[in-house]
Amino acid sequence: MAPSEKLDVDMVEHDDEQLGHLANQEDHELGKWESIRKYPWACVWCVYAVWVILLVSFENQASGTVLSIPEFRKDFGNQYGDSYVLPANWQSAFTGAPVASAVVGALGSGQLADWIGRKPVIMIALAISFVAITVEFIATSNPVFFAGKFINGFAVGALASVPVTYIGEVTPLAMRGLFTCLSALAYTLGPLVVALIVNSTGNVPSRWAYRAVFCSQYGFAAVSAIFIWFMPESPWWLASKDRNEKAIRSLAKLGYDSEEINKKLAIIHLTLEETRRESAGATYLECFRKSNLRRTIVSIAPLVIQSLSGIAFAASYSTYYMQLAGYSTSASFKLQIVQQVISLVGNVMSWYLVDRVGRRNLTFYGLVVLTVILFLMGGLAVAATPGAIKGTVAMILLYCWWYNVTIGATAYTILCEVSTSRLRVKTIAIGLATQNALTMMWSFVLPYLFNPDKANLGAKLAFIFGCLAVVSLVYLWFCLPETAGRTYEELDEMFVKGISARKFKEFKPDAQVKGEEVKQAVMDGAI
Repeated sequence: MAPSEKLDVDMVEHDDEQLGHLANQEDHELGKWESIRKYPWACVWCVYAVWVILLVSFENQASGTVLSIPEFRKDFGNQYGDSYVLPANWQSAFTGAPVASAVVGALGSGQLADWIGRKPVIMIALAISFVAITVEFIATSNPVFFAGKFINGFAVGALASVPVTYIGEVTPLAMRGLFTCLSALAYTLGPLVVALIVNSTGNVPSRWAYRAVFCSQYGFAAVSAIFIWFMPESPWWLASKDRNEKAIRSLAKLGYDSEEINKKLAIIHLTLEETRRESAGATYLECFRKSNLRRTIVSIAPLVIQSLSGIAFAASYSTYYMQLAGYSTSASFKLQIVQQVISLVGNVMSWYLVDRVGRRNLTFYGLVVLTVILFLMGGLAVAATPGAIKGTVAMILLYCWWYNVTIGATAYTILCEVSTSRLRVKTIAIGLATQNALTMMWSFVLPYLFNPDKANLGAKLAFIFGCLAVVSLVYLWFCLPETAGRTYEELDEMFVKGISARKFKEFKPDAQVKGEEVKQAVMDGAI
C-alpha cells in the first residue's frame, strides 16, 4: 500500500472512531420519551420480541398448571383415595424432559443465531412450536403428551434466548432497562392468560378442561409467525459479518435517518473491534476466557439465583398447593389469577425502579426481602394451623409480587447488558441453559419432596430455598456491578480493566471521556 493510501485509510478509521465516540455520548443524552419519539420502530420491534417470548412463558406455566386440573389428572393419572394423582415419574417427565430439550435448544440456537442470524432462528423455532402444540393438543396418553412437551422444549429454548438478544441489540440505551424488564413481563403475562383460561375451563368434565390451554397457544404462535417476516435483522449481527449494506437497511427499518445510521454503524464497528482485541473468536469456549469469564458469570448469576430462590415452587406448584391446603378447585384457580395479576403489577413497577434504584440495589435488596418471605413461609407451614396455612398462601402471593419487582425482572437486564457484544447471544444461551438445567433438576426433585404420597413437605420447601438465597446474597454483594446507563463500549472497557463491582457506578471510562471531548469539539466547530 502506498503511503498516501495508508494515510487515507488511517484518516477514515480516525473519523469513524470519532463518529463512534460522538454516538456514544449522544446515547447518554437521550431520555426515555425522546428515544421513543426518535426511534419508534426500534421500540415496536422490541415489543414484538417480547410477544414472541410469551410463547415460552405460556408453555412453561401450562406444564405446571395442568396438574391442578382434575380432568387432566383423571385422564393421565391414577386414583389415590377419592381423587386422582399423576404418578411422580410422569409428573417429573412432563416438567423435566422439556426443560432438558430447552437446554439443547438454547445452546443450539446460540450457535445457529451467530451463523445464520437472529431472524431465521426465530422462524425455525416458531415452526417447531406449531408441531409441538399440535402433538400436545391431540394427546390422549402419557407417552404422546410427553413427546409434545419434549419437542416444544427445543422451541422454548430458542425463543427464550434469541429474542432477548435481539432486544439487547436494537433497543436505544435509555430504553434498555425498560425493554429488558419488559421481556420479563412476558413471563408474568403468559401465566396470567393460562390462569384465566383454566379458571374458565378447568372444571369442564371433558378433555377440553385442559385442551383449551394448549389450543390457545396457537393464537400466540400465529401472531408471532405473521410479523416475523417483517422484522429487521439485528444490525449488530449484520455488522459482525461485514454485511454493512444490509446493516444500513436494517437500521433504516428501525427508524434511523441517514446521519444517525452512520453514527450508529460507527459505534457498532468500534465496539465490535474492541471486543475482537479481547476475544479471539465468537465460540462458546471464548465465553470462559480472560475477562469474558467474569462477564459470563456476572451475566448468568441472577438467572441462576432465580432458580435457587424458590420461583420453581412458587410459580408452578402454588395452585396445586392451594388445593392440598384445603381450597376448592374453583377457589385455587381464582387465587392463581390473583397471583398472576400481582406478578404483572410487580413487573410494571420494575420498569421505573430498574433505572431509578439501579440494577445492583434492586437485585440485592430485593433478594433480601425474598429471603425473609421464604423463611416466614416455611415457619407458617410448620405451624400448620388453618390460619397458618392461609398465611402460607398469602406469603406465596407476596413472594410472586416482590420477585417480579426485583430479581425476576433485573436478571434479564443484567443478562443483556453485561455480556460482551460478540458473545451476547451465546452468553444469553448459556445463562438460560443453566437456568433450565436447574429447573429440570427441581422438576424431578420437587414432586418427590412436595407430593402428599411422597415426602409431603409442602410449603416447608421454603426453608431449602431460603438457605440457598442467603448464599446467593453473599455472591451478589461482592460480585454484582451497577450497569445502569452504561453503553456497551463503556462496559467492555470497564470489564477489560477489571474494575471492582462496587466501583462500577462511580468509574468514568475513557469511552465516556472521549465522547464528551468529541461532542464539545463539534459544538465548538473544531470538527
